[in-house]
Amino acid sequence: MMELETEKLELLSAAELGRLVNQKKITPTEVVQYFEKRILERNESIIAFVYTKFEEAYSLAKEEEKVLAEGKELGPFAGVPFALKDFLPNKPGWSSSHGGVKCLVSTDECTSVFCEAMEQAGGIALGKTNAPSYGFRGTTDNPMYGVTSTPFQKGHNSGGSSGGSAAAVADGLVLIAEGGDAGGSIRIPAAFNNLFGFKAGLGTIPSVNRPDAFSASHPFCFNGGLTKTVEDAAILMNYMSYYDSRDPFSRPQSVDYLLEMKKPVTGMKIAYTTDFDLFEVEPAVKETFLNAVHRLRDLGVEVEEVHFCFDYTAREFAEWWCKGITVDCAIELNLLKEQGIDLLEEHREEFPEEFIDWKKECDKLSIMDLYQFNRIRTNVLDEFERIFKTYDFIASPISCVASIQNRNDRNTKGPDEINGKKIEPLIGWTETFLANFTGNPAASIPSGMIEEGVPFGMQMIGKRFCEGDLFKISRAIEEKFPWREAYQIALDRTF
Repeated sequence: MMELETEKLELLSAAELGRLVNQKKITPTEVVQYFEKRILERNESIIAFVYTKFEEAYSLAKEEEKVLAEGKELGPFAGVPFALKDFLPNKPGWSSSHGGVKCLVSTDECTSVFCEAMEQAGGIALGKTNAPSYGFRGTTDNPMYGVTSTPFQKGHNSGGSSGGSAAAVADGLVLIAEGGDAGGSIRIPAAFNNLFGFKAGLGTIPSVNRPDAFSASHPFCFNGGLTKTVEDAAILMNYMSYYDSRDPFSRPQSVDYLLEMKKPVTGMKIAYTTDFDLFEVEPAVKETFLNAVHRLRDLGVEVEEVHFCFDYTAREFAEWWCKGITVDCAIELNLLKEQGIDLLEEHREEFPEEFIDWKKECDKLSIMDLYQFNRIRTNVLDEFERIFKTYDFIASPISCVASIQNRNDRNTKGPDEINGKKIEPLIGWTETFLANFTGNPAASIPSGMIEEGVPFGMQMIGKRFCEGDLFKISRAIEEKFPWREAYQIALDRTF
């Protein structure tokens, strides 16, 4: 049925392809065939996908065609190929590895909010994408599957922890993919792959965890997606945001983000910082960011530099983030050990040494350490709120470095130092994790290319409970400074 013989489906947004499927200009089966071919031809060189389920995708495509044959329309993402993140369980009957940890491979028993939303909107899952072990760093590499590259530049990491998902979308292997963000895991790979990465605020997207309902709160962790356009992200949010009483932070939702993104931004105020008066930042990153943020005045908004007065150093913040994110993993492993299953003893080589070290630190934490963790994130909250009394947004770079070079040891991480000064290498080279201490919504907005030939992302943090404003400013930037043409660089790659 394909009437689009010259159409390159990989260049479309998810919403654009969904409209074509609903209009019967292309069938869901043809879509799956098209993207299966691309994955088989291109995935090996970047390692975006680690697991595919094409037969299941074809079966669902046939079911969708029956609905269309009855004269009905599917959802806005009709027939759209999407990917799930190979980290936490997200689709019953499929396999998860906790980010490439062989001894933790298991069969999923539950559905993620992202997967549920995409299927309700008409999407078709093709497989799962690479992530670092336990999602415990801002890069994507692991002992089981190896390193994921951005399709924009050979030898450079795709970012993490949702790096496989970001690479898959940027390279046109799917049109939308799952991300999870506990410290920047949606925003960092979005920045390195020229994608729009939206992290919702606390209580907007349900997070149901048992037996500990509060386990995704130190730091705050969020499910979400990686998209080429703000429109795709807005549609996704309309499906993912709802009230769920099982989530202690969930709140009632009544916002249409497609409508919100179209509202004017004239007169809004953006506070910007290159480093939060905390981080070491490469000169090229500062220059690229300042060029990008100053041009935002063309939108009719006010743009002013601000300064922060934190009580702690960047390294202290980063190390406490590492402790916080390790706690639940440590608890899980300790509970298994009580049952006579000592995975760190029996399968030590399958875990990154950095994770083992932080797990040992967590085992030594006291009630006073919990108090200190909460004091630290209270300090971030207070400083953010001080700025938000005057401004609508806080803008900063996503990453303090232009890119991360891949290593060949299956343990790629960030730099140990920037500008000659020591930093924490797992997350300390990013400016994203502060928003996970507080639960503010935040986005990575494509803002050009940097000297290494890797895309650059600007972080935009919004006020708590004001996701609609964040969609407005992101859409305004997208319309004034389009970024979709840059995908041709990735699609033309030869490595």
